Amino acid sequence: MAEESIKYLIEKGIPDSQVMMDGDGCNAAVVVVSSSFEGKSLLEQQRMVYATLGNRIADGTIHALSIKSYTPSQWEASQHHQ
Repeated sequence: MAEESIKYLIEKGIPDSQVMMDGDGCNAAVVVVSSSFEGKSLLEQQRMVYATLGNRIADGTIHALSIKSYTPSQWEASQHHQ
């Protein structure tokens, strides 16, 4: 699955998100920044991202997906530490 398609699905499923992709469609890494993650655990955030992809991971369309999720303030803080 193309990176643009994965990015589109996540951005459509989490409307206020900013999505950055790395890797190819089969073994991709994604960074998702969204205010929707405020007050949610890391596991809840990742479940939100997985939910946008439907069954594409279960059916093998996407073989592996590494997810890093941040609230906007967490993302900003992480950028200052690099």
